[in-house]
Amino acid sequence: MKYTVVGMLAHVDAGKTTLSESLLYQSKTIRKWGRVDHGSTFFDYDQQERKRGITIFAKQARLKWKDTLIQLLDTPGHVDFSAEMERTLGVLDYAVVIISALDGVQAHTETIWKLLKHYQVPTFLFINKMDITYASKAQLLQEIKTKLGDACVDFTDMDDAFYEQAALCEEALLEEYAQTLHISDASLQKAIMERKLFPCFFGAALKQQGVVAFLDALDRFTIQKTYPDTFGAKVYQITHDEQGSILAHVKITGGILRAKQVLGNKEKIDQLRRYQGNDFQIVQEAKAGEIITLKGVRHLYAGAALGYEKTEKPMLAAYLNYVVEPLQQVDLFQLHRQLKELAKEDPQLHVTLKDGTLFIRLMGEIQIEVIRQLIEARYGVSVALRADKVAYMETIRTAAEGVGHFEPLRHYAEVHLLLEPLPQGSGVEVRSVCPYDELAKNWQRLILDHLETTQFPGVLCGMPLTDVRITLLSGKAHLKHMESNDFKEACNRALRQALMKVESVLLEPYYAYEMEVPSALVAKAIYDVEAMQGTFALVSDNGESAVLSGRAPVAKLHGYQGKLHAYSKGKGKLFCSFACFAPCENAEALITQIGYDPQKDSAFPCGSIFCKHGAGFYVPWDEVEHYMHLPYQYQKKEAVLSPITHETSKRTYGEEELEAIFQRTYRTKAKENKKAFHKTEKMNKETTAKQPSERCLLVDGYNLIFSWPQLQQMAKDNMEGARKRLIDMMGNYQGYHGGLLILVFDAYQVERSQPMMHKDGDIYVAYTKYAQSADQYIEQATHELASNYQVRVATSDGAVQLISMSQGAQRISAREFLKEVEETGAFLLKAHQQQNTYHFAQPLAALRKQDHDAGRSEKEDEQNTS
Repeated sequence: MKYTVVGMLAHVDAGKTTLSESLLYQSKTIRKWGRVDHGSTFFDYDQQERKRGITIFAKQARLKWKDTLIQLLDTPGHVDFSAEMERTLGVLDYAVVIISALDGVQAHTETIWKLLKHYQVPTFLFINKMDITYASKAQLLQEIKTKLGDACVDFTDMDDAFYEQAALCEEALLEEYAQTLHISDASLQKAIMERKLFPCFFGAALKQQGVVAFLDALDRFTIQKTYPDTFGAKVYQITHDEQGSILAHVKITGGILRAKQVLGNKEKIDQLRRYQGNDFQIVQEAKAGEIITLKGVRHLYAGAALGYEKTEKPMLAAYLNYVVEPLQQVDLFQLHRQLKELAKEDPQLHVTLKDGTLFIRLMGEIQIEVIRQLIEARYGVSVALRADKVAYMETIRTAAEGVGHFEPLRHYAEVHLLLEPLPQGSGVEVRSVCPYDELAKNWQRLILDHLETTQFPGVLCGMPLTDVRITLLSGKAHLKHMESNDFKEACNRALRQALMKVESVLLEPYYAYEMEVPSALVAKAIYDVEAMQGTFALVSDNGESAVLSGRAPVAKLHGYQGKLHAYSKGKGKLFCSFACFAPCENAEALITQIGYDPQKDSAFPCGSIFCKHGAGFYVPWDEVEHYMHLPYQYQKKEAVLSPITHETSKRTYGEEELEAIFQRTYRTKAKENKKAFHKTEKMNKETTAKQPSERCLLVDGYNLIFSWPQLQQMAKDNMEGARKRLIDMMGNYQGYHGGLLILVFDAYQVERSQPMMHKDGDIYVAYTKYAQSADQYIEQATHELASNYQVRVATSDGAVQLISMSQGAQRISAREFLKEVEETGAFLLKAHQQQNTYHFAQPLAALRKQDHDAGRSEKEDEQNTS
């Protein structure tokens, strides 16, 4: 029996629970078929769910169909409970996205699609309510392709037209179809698993239309995943049973889990339960790939990782803060502890107690009512939830090095951190470029763990920091007077000191919205959107109703649903999903209103503590550099980038000089690289007749690997294979375009036996010194080569791009470079096909010239026509 975990995902009212009920009924898992509007479905057994007619909590069931055991997860569809839905994505083998044929692809559907891409979940689509829509199948499929991608293919009729459409989605499918005019099920399964192909099915779940065919497809086109023997598990949900016992719902991703087993956090499992809706069966063990429930664990939380698994940061979060106001006399500290327990079920609640006021973070009005009733039912406390303000964040626009020193009596630590801005939506990245001979590995791990797990406030309003890269440049410890908390204190002070130097920006959350209003009210809706400082675009207008889409600040758009419902007399609809954080429009007024003083924040001080005459004393942030024990590191880096007068004469670099550049970059000793040098000298003699081109391309190897989807996926399983694949791609690219191409890799992911520089075909492959990045090598090489080559640097690293441009080099992002490489590959394939067809071999240079001339003649024809 094949095991697979399938999740049901959809926007609200698309028919997700109805389809789940139909799958259970057709597979004879349940005898009686229930309906949402009757409150009799198998999954919606919670009282609040039956009352509201929506899914609030994720549910699970098992069904068998032919040779497949499907572990079904029904997730919430309402946007207010998106965090609950997102937590299930990490445990899915496959996802089913349900789209209403009446509503089409909505804003929340696109949010779900982005999440599935982020978590790399293979996906099926079921277009529901085909019995009551006026749109044809072709129209709906075209809308899906436009909004979700061309890889969405109709699997209803697997005829010749189907195989042609499927073949266009992936190169391997195209080759198989070209040879056999058919595509095997194994190839389709592989393409679906790799997210190269997304099967679409049409039907009506309420009338059981298309349900059996969909079950057949789940049996036919799914593959059982393989799991390691090492134990691992992901907690996707925390609930309580009728006796109040805490239940942790997990998926086992490796090894075997047994009852009475002790977990890594020293907690013992009382029972293993296999749930079927609201009922359960007690089992003694569960294997990898199964969904199971643990009873008796108290300290787990939704999103926790067990065994070898690592905790993932969620993409969705609540952005509205609410004040919890008890309506009766209660102990506020006890209520705070109770809400902290509730936050284990939903960590996005972000419960905080500040200055005698209890805050909680929620996503919308329906979640407000659900949480209020849940607090009253579980803890017997009636509360009111009053909107406070949206959850702002802060980022930076410039880079700076921060110094933190902590040296009270018998303590010592100094840390230097570099803060750099990152693109929007990047979050916080942490890395180290500090050699282990300067600061021991255990201290560096401690610092990086602290930076990753601590939410640092900005200096404008004390809001959480985002879209920044924190780099550990250097640090200093004491052999005797040293404790782990000393480095944490130094880290906090270094980061805050850097924030005081840079230009900070206040960010506010924006919603992406889709609004449907009667056509007569379009002007009113546009006026309101502009008053909210939002953007809009008219998507459609059929004379009766119009659809607007765009984005607007959460603070302004929140609560607009009620206004829209009022002035449209119930005909208007508003669908919102989180879009991004963007600079706040009224930042100055808000900063003044909040009145945050970063120098008075005792939890995150900006200054440092130094020791003099046996006593510690405080040094303000702007005077720390006069007392610090280690020199600035970032300024040294900038000194290399000072303007240099280049020679007017042109000359070319040979392999010996390229190796010399590499040697000077890292100040390596001649003895350490004697063998590599002799090898380079020998290679140089062999290629003296070859004159290098005046064009030079420097490629940041690992930046490209982790930016290109194909290589990124390959690197998860086999980094060496991804590296070799990139080398082959660069060889093809260089063979067509010519010039000097140097591919640079960080050595920390390479075996130490690998030579530091060697030639692979016509390209040069360089590996940096152990524990150092490729950034410094690219910077120095750019500086050395800029006067004699037209240098171009391929990377998406913002700092490297800026540095390269300052040296007179061109830069190209990883995404843009991927397009060039793909176009080159397509041309080479075309040339290869020409050679096979006409039985002659034409030199690449001639082909390249022919291609250029053809393009020029086409351009001249266009100009003449114009």
